[in-house]
Amino acid sequence: MDSPGYNCFVDRDKMEAAIQDLGPKELSCTDLQELKQLARQGYWAQSHALRGKVYQRLIRDIPCRTVTPDASVYSDIVGKIVGKHSSSCLPLPEFVDNTQVPSYCLNTRGEGAVRKILLCIANQFPDISFCPALPAVVALLLHYSIDEAECFEKACRILACNDPGRRLIDQSFLAFESSCMTFGDLVNKYCQAAHKLMVAVSEDILQVYADWQRWLFGELPLCYFARVFDVFLVEGYKVLYRVALAILKFFHKVRAGQPLESDSVKQDIRMFVKDIAKTVSPEKLLEKAFAIRLFSRKEIQLLQMANEKALKQKGITVKQKRQFVHLAVHAENFRSEIVSVREMRDIWSWVPERFALCQPLLLFSSLQHGYSLARFYFQCEGHEPTLLLIKTTQKEVCGAYLSTDWSERNKFGGKLGFFGTGECFVFRLQPEVQRYEWVVIKHPELTKPTPLMAAEPNAPFSHSTSSDPADRLSPFLATRHFNLPSKTESMFMAGGSDCLIIGGGGGQALYIDGDLNRGRTSHCDTFNNQPLCSENFLIAAVEAWGFQDPDTQ
Repeated sequence: MDSPGYNCFVDRDKMEAAIQDLGPKELSCTDLQELKQLARQGYWAQSHALRGKVYQRLIRDIPCRTVTPDASVYSDIVGKIVGKHSSSCLPLPEFVDNTQVPSYCLNTRGEGAVRKILLCIANQFPDISFCPALPAVVALLLHYSIDEAECFEKACRILACNDPGRRLIDQSFLAFESSCMTFGDLVNKYCQAAHKLMVAVSEDILQVYADWQRWLFGELPLCYFARVFDVFLVEGYKVLYRVALAILKFFHKVRAGQPLESDSVKQDIRMFVKDIAKTVSPEKLLEKAFAIRLFSRKEIQLLQMANEKALKQKGITVKQKRQFVHLAVHAENFRSEIVSVREMRDIWSWVPERFALCQPLLLFSSLQHGYSLARFYFQCEGHEPTLLLIKTTQKEVCGAYLSTDWSERNKFGGKLGFFGTGECFVFRLQPEVQRYEWVVIKHPELTKPTPLMAAEPNAPFSHSTSSDPADRLSPFLATRHFNLPSKTESMFMAGGSDCLIIGGGGGQALYIDGDLNRGRTSHCDTFNNQPLCSENFLIAAVEAWGFQDPDTQ
């Protein structure tokens, strides 16, 4: 190889301009927690040779299927698969979904080698149906491989990981799409200002978030992507979410004051990521990413599973044209006495992604069904989640997204008891828009992991291998997953014969009497909210909405 360790696939002049080879040459660390810190700090980022050694070690330690293709398999099959075709003219496998091979300072021979390796992977992994991230992964690994065969083996080990508790690269459209939905959910919770901007300027917000992996695997410059990949190999998939969220935060910070056209938002973000060096260094990007206090890995896994389940129920397991999210609330057939179409679309942009493509279904209206809490329960039972809307006689509008079926109240034997999950939130629309989520989302320091979660090791190579569904945490953001200092942080929703309560601890976000006539609102510990309207109010109208799959109408 050419000094300082670049192989025959790399354009040396471009590489030296992109990454200086100045760092340490050895890594003696064996403690995985220390390794995680070194990865985040970029310990081997300035040494091409050391990064190659670390990649070799980390990928070698990935638990894989018993039969995983290795370098010798590549040597045996590459001639048969490629034939006499010029490597630069080779077609890419269908599963990359028209994704181009990023240059990453590769020369023509290197770009051709990536194509050959991808075709051989397609031959050995017929079960891979959708994997647009793979060209970027192979292009990066080629930098740190002796030859094509070694690069092929490294990529195969990443794809063949058989630890059910460890997620690396999406290999089906179902996994990819549920990842996009999960990312949208995380943006909704952790990047609310950016989310608000995206909703305002994009005709289809889900299409914007479906691009999130492309930001990382393709648009990020080589030196940035390599830093992300360093940490990804140590810590796993959650790192990708963190970095994509950080990118969106920086994009919002830079572009918030500039006009955006809805048809160019995706392209605007892509160009921002491609030119990210003008805005932030790799170190600052990772610093921002790890400053975001995300849910635990298990909670994110639960959210991913819930999104996959929702996609399967809708029959979305292969790539198809996505429905515009705004079509979920049809202007021509939406009728509410409380909110406009535009306001309902704003609310819809807040709900979890797995329900965002559902259409609003009116379950209860005080003007149609009468001012009766018993009738409210009767109309809402059997529906999960539901949306509560309230209009006061002073024309104030507020409400709540409620994650759990109201029939759960019957489990308390006639007594008032709280139930629900951390996906619940409360909001006001008039006189001004404000949403309040579960206090733990913005203040994770309030909770400590439960013993089950505490047992989860930081090491990326020793996750639980249990595949028994009974061993999984469920549902997403259930309070039993969190060691809360008191019950006041988990009083989501409660219903009795004489009142309905949303939020508790030090007050109630919403209290409505049994006649649906009077109510009150105040700060509560569960949502850490301000009063949603006048603290004591008279009710003009109450509505409850369900979520209807368009295919079941």
